Amino acid sequence: MSFSIDHKSALPLHAQVENLLRELIASDEYKKGKFLPNEVSFAKQLGISRNTVRQATNKLVYEGLLVRKKGVGTKAADQSVDTRINNWLSFTQEMASKGIEIKNYEIGVEWVDASEEIAAFFRIPEGKKILKMARLRGRLDYPFVYFISYFHPMVGLTGTEDFSKPLYEILEKEHSVIAKLSKEEISARAADKFLATKLNINPGDAILKRKRFVFDPGGRPIEYNIGYYRADSFVYTIESERDV
Repeated sequence: MSFSIDHKSALPLHAQVENLLRELIASDEYKKGKFLPNEVSFAKQLGISRNTVRQATNKLVYEGLLVRKKGVGTKAADQSVDTRINNWLSFTQEMASKGIEIKNYEIGVEWVDASEEIAAFFRIPEGKKILKMARLRGRLDYPFVYFISYFHPMVGLTGTEDFSKPLYEILEKEHSVIAKLSKEEISARAADKFLATKLNINPGDAILKRKRFVFDPGGRPIEYNIGYYRADSFVYTIESERDV
């Protein structure tokens, strides 16, 4: 299968590569599990940099369309059930709807270098300075969730905001940024020493990891958030209705 890139097109190179990859994984041979061309050879074939191919590939990995296996290769993800949750809420709104009063035990902000994974999600250069916020939150008597958020530079956060307030209210009222769409990944893991200390549990205890990707109405990424929850204090409920 032969592909090419239009270097004169107004469409960015990474977006063109993304479209080519979507065509590839839609074909029968790749649906059946064939691995994609490696990034180096694909970049040479298209006459572009490997980083451009990596940026496009990472985008589809985040969408769940591609699976990357270290030392093996990248291929189309197996078709699986995708449950979408409508009317998602901020943590503060979630807890308020349940009548739970929330306490902020720790709030910390700092400027950090964007990792490869986060840079790919935000579509910014790796190593670019971004704002990181960490919050330990919970009931009045004990904490049960540790959040880490990274924000796209375009949001305009300075780090001096009052993050004890609801986050999405700050974004909208102070920076005119509206959080419109949330995509989430839920997984289970064992608490390491750091998280165990934060959540007042034992190392090795089960915790829930909830990764959230937040976008504005234009589909632009604004927040990369990871929450670590005590397993004995959080239940994730999905309600769905079957068409009949």
